[in-house]
Amino acid sequence: MDRPNYITPTGYAVLKAEYDNLFGTERPALVETISWAAGNGDRSENGDYIYGRKRLREIDRRLGWLSKRMKAAKVVDPAQQEDRSRVYFGATVQIADEDDNHRTLTLVGDDEADAGKGLVGWNSPIARALRGAAISDLRRVMLPAGEREYEVIAITYP
Repeated sequence: MDRPNYITPTGYAVLKAEYDNLFGTERPALVETISWAAGNGDRSENGDYIYGRKRLREIDRRLGWLSKRMKAAKVVDPAQQEDRSRVYFGATVQIADEDDNHRTLTLVGDDEADAGKGLVGWNSPIARALRGAAISDLRRVMLPAGEREYEVIAITYP
């Protein structure tokens, strides 16, 4: 990876919990099922064996991805941010557009992003535009719907 994978402590804990569950619980149970199914004879028409092998490949692929993301992760605690007057990683920002529509966004790691909950990935266009902004700064963002201008109304950190 060419840039660090910034992530909050909570986001890292979620990735680690998924990894631990897959590696410590799901995968061993699946290997046991596959072993049992393989001992039943003909594997070509054995649904438990075929599905088990397919699911095992999916789990191994996901474990590999999670492992890479956790290895590249740079855990940043937003509560430790010294300069709280500007928008940096972990900031919760209230913005207003030209039509005076207000939105509240929290800048989090790309692995934790969930736009429906207001969690915006650190490398998203709107997050890149807001980085370093102070209250009352105007920032232009190129979105799929066209260019928008936002004013920073408030900045808070946990």
